[in-house]
Amino acid sequence: MNAVVAKTGSVITAVAVAAFGVCMLAGFSFGSYMAGMFIAFGFVMMIAGFHAASAKEHRASANAALAFAAVYAVLVLLVYYAQVTAVRLDPLGEEALGILDFKRFGLFFSYDQLGYAVMSLATFFAGLTVRVRSGADQWLKWLLIVHGVFFVGSFLVPMLGVFRPGMEWVGTLILEVWCLYFLPVCVLSYLHFARKDESVI
Repeated sequence: MNAVVAKTGSVITAVAVAAFGVCMLAGFSFGSYMAGMFIAFGFVMMIAGFHAASAKEHRASANAALAFAAVYAVLVLLVYYAQVTAVRLDPLGEEALGILDFKRFGLFFSYDQLGYAVMSLATFFAGLTVRVRSGADQWLKWLLIVHGVFFVGSFLVPMLGVFRPGMEWVGTLILEVWCLYFLPVCVLSYLHFARKDESVI
């Protein structure tokens, strides 16, 4: 059952990441927000797979990865759910929109960036738990660990006030690059969990 949950999470995350990238390019905000929520659902399941597959000596890293994944999911689900409900449906005033509307680079944009910073920590610690038994596993391990570098930018950018209205294209470009990076992570994770060796998961 562990492998089923992990593989399902990898597939959900891969499909959601692809949909996220396409919706961003198409300027379909509602679709990108919905896809972002499903990235969170699948990602938690995927990281739970790494936790289940971890050896005893890597259990601290596995626990850290799962905890960070949960924090990430809470943050981005709050942000994206607000976009498809309150921001889209309610007649909010300018002050409320300045806080809630993701496109205005306000507080909820900062929460979103914090979420992806924490997601990067989750992948870093998950990467430390991967037992390498093939070339694909080696790629997966290093892609997960290197993804941890995204923590720095995602954590600091909101504090520095880099993004301003009118710079949406920069954010879109960065997110498209992230999608291209993370899709192989999802595919390799699926292959990792699909191994029939019971010692892997």
